[in-house]
Amino acid sequence: MATKDKNSWDPEIVVFACNWCSYAGADTAGVSRIQHQPHFRMIRVMCSGRIQPAFVLRAFERGADGVLVSGCHIGECHYIFGNERAIEQFEKTMSIVKMLGIEEQRLRLEWISSAEGARFAEVINEFTEQIRELGPSPFGRKRSPAKAGKGVAG
Repeated sequence: MATKDKNSWDPEIVVFACNWCSYAGADTAGVSRIQHQPHFRMIRVMCSGRIQPAFVLRAFERGADGVLVSGCHIGECHYIFGNERAIEQFEKTMSIVKMLGIEEQRLRLEWISSAEGARFAEVINEFTEQIRELGPSPFGRKRSPAKAGKGVAG
């Protein structure tokens, strides 16, 4: 794919965000009018520890070019050790992703608190550019021009 095409292509990114910190951090970014890439679908979950490998794999299957899992900082989980469980689940998921031949750079784990709107924007911008450099996921659905810009459920 030519560089010009990569720069004009908009990746589809799925963000699994914990309700208490990361989702609130995204909200803080919005309320603060912090500019960031808009090429993501946010899925709010009660805890990042709830994200099972099947959720991430389903996102890739449904056309996601990248998946970001985000939760509370270690030691600040509203469910005591949910983010520690998220690390365990993420490691399992990453093993499966590698086994399937999906580039590991398409999957990312980040800790973002509710007060870190600027950090949320920074992570989204950085991850979007990282995925843009990789190009469309080889495991995603074939996209027709009519479906361009539609999300995972589209």
